[in-house]
Amino acid sequence: MLGFFDSGLGGLTVLREVEKRLPHYSYVYLGDNARTPYGSHSHEVIYKFTRQGVARLFKEGAQLVILACNTASSVALRRIQQEFLPEKFPDRRVLGIIIPTAEEIASMTQTKEVGVLGTEATVQSFSYPKEITKVDALVRVHQQACPLLVPIIEAGELEWEGLDLAVNKYTTALLRNSSKIDAIILGCTHYALIEELFKKRVPSGVRVVSQGNIIADKLADYLMRHPEIESRLERGDRRIFMSSEDSFRVRNLFELFYGKKVAIKKVSL
Repeated sequence: MLGFFDSGLGGLTVLREVEKRLPHYSYVYLGDNARTPYGSHSHEVIYKFTRQGVARLFKEGAQLVILACNTASSVALRRIQQEFLPEKFPDRRVLGIIIPTAEEIASMTQTKEVGVLGTEATVQSFSYPKEITKVDALVRVHQQACPLLVPIIEAGELEWEGLDLAVNKYTTALLRNSSKIDAIILGCTHYALIEELFKKRVPSGVRVVSQGNIIADKLADYLMRHPEIESRLERGDRRIFMSSEDSFRVRNLFELFYGKKVAIKKVSL
């Protein structure tokens, strides 16, 4: 199976696009909704939570896990790959979403100036500037943390006028860094749900990029280049959705992010 882990539900926006691109595999998704958001936690806590989530997905049968969470990818991925997997699961693989997105955004900019909107932890990790400049050292990366957005989105308040005000605040602050920014990464998978709000707040000619399609294409390419992993993936239409919290709120949000109702299996991490 292909596994997807997120601190909450934003990763479902990535899973939806991957399913469209690669419909013939079985999938298992885990959202750590009881402890979301991760963005304001320490790096050690984020690593601990992510490690627990990955282990639970492996227990469910996942051979390859995607950290469909920018915070987990930026803070925990390297340690997961270098410490946790060799010791506990040497035959399994875990991939993040920072590097694929960085590769894509570096090829999009004409002005060589891009913006990143993300959680506090993602911004403070400087993962995007590091990875983007590895692809193209001439690109300048401007960042803006958006601490209010995930809690608002996870509360299901997508129609609340305060959400639009917050988007405007953060987008304006980012663009204030430079008038040359011509591409902006929505560096949190939750933000895909409100992509149109961001697009309304940027000048014409500035591209707003969410991650679902990018990750779907990059994952398809990865599996093509790694047949030894691809051959171990379960084929079929099996879909398992797990959460560390099962509540009316979470069930409604699963439907909102995924686009249809699903049965949720509550798990302890």
